[in-house]
Amino acid sequence: MIKIAVAVTGASGSIYAKVLLERLQLLKEQVSEVSIVWSDNARFVWQHELGNDDFKSIPFKVWEKNDFLAPFASGSSSYSALIICPCSMGTLGRIAGGISNDLVTRAADVMLKERRKLICVVRETPYNLIHLKNMMTVTEAGGIICPATPSFYSNPSTADEIAYTVIQRVLQLAGVDTGGYKWGEGPDVPKEA
Repeated sequence: MIKIAVAVTGASGSIYAKVLLERLQLLKEQVSEVSIVWSDNARFVWQHELGNDDFKSIPFKVWEKNDFLAPFASGSSSYSALIICPCSMGTLGRIAGGISNDLVTRAADVMLKERRKLICVVRETPYNLIHLKNMMTVTEAGGIICPATPSFYSNPSTADEIAYTVIQRVLQLAGVDTGGYKWGEGPDVPKEA
């Protein structure tokens, strides 16, 4: 059983956060606790992109972005991963610069200093050189950059299924067995040409 913190920032890609939080609700045998922190713009972007405020009914503990009493703001907590999904370039830049000005960036700093999993689901295109250098810095510090780049091996047919191709990888990186499609395994193995 693991504890996971999820930070949702104001980058485009709220569907990824939605699918992540839905999947975490189904993984109670593996994930004992989920905590969420929202950036200032995250809820606005969710409403704009998804056309709803379903984030209000997600059954996980929500921490205010300036509440440094959240357990995952300290290395003494037993949280094993922080997933920032989607991760804005501004958030990534603050993490790369060591700026812990809110709960999102403080929690990221904690994960890096404690050598725990920090997974940044970056959502931007194209990347400029500053973005790439920040990704390199976070990677060198021990973080994982997992771009919100879907795969199509599993032949997804809905937007949620497309987003899940990314979220499945994110959950696997966090140490959660999600089942689902794996290349070269199961009945959908591509035939040799």
